[in-house]
Amino acid sequence: MQTREAVEMQCILFGKPGPANTEKVLDLVGERARELSVNRIVVATCSGRTALRARELLSPDLEVIAVTHVTGFRDPNTQELSPEAARELSERGVRVITTGHAFGGVGRAFRNKTGSYEIDEVVAFTLRIFGQGVKVACEIALMAADAGAVRTDEEVISIGGTAVGADTAVWMRPTNTSKFFDLKLRAILCKPSDW
Repeated sequence: MQTREAVEMQCILFGKPGPANTEKVLDLVGERARELSVNRIVVATCSGRTALRARELLSPDLEVIAVTHVTGFRDPNTQELSPEAARELSERGVRVITTGHAFGGVGRAFRNKTGSYEIDEVVAFTLRIFGQGVKVACEIALMAADAGAVRTDEEVISIGGTAVGADTAVWMRPTNTSKFFDLKLRAILCKPSDW
């Protein structure tokens, strides 16, 4: 990150969460990426629609990295992102990452078996005080770093949402999950004010 004395940045607050905010989020991300000299955009996607829309609306100079749910998230042996959607994203130059959830996995398995929460889920619940999209944006940035899709010495804008679509964007320097406390949230660009 280049040193900045002071940066004035507006945070857009949406009245409600959800997919109705997707277009505005992507427009804002395009503007902020230019202003902040960010080259990589990380976007959460289950069906591929949000990532595809990001590729359509964002500058071709920006690398779009789609992060999906892990296979088996909803049902055993099932990937929510269809092979057709994955192929279309790939053909349009979107890198698709499917990897273990930074705030799930073994900790979630332990909770499901014993009924007690592990630290990764405590972190997830803590981040949710800012909204589901902030939690998702942090988690997918960690996942993208773990997969080698983003560097930990460069800033990204990470886009999350509440269930479907996008309603949150965060400017950050990602890190690997094993170095979670090195994650740097520079600014929340937009998020719902209620969730």
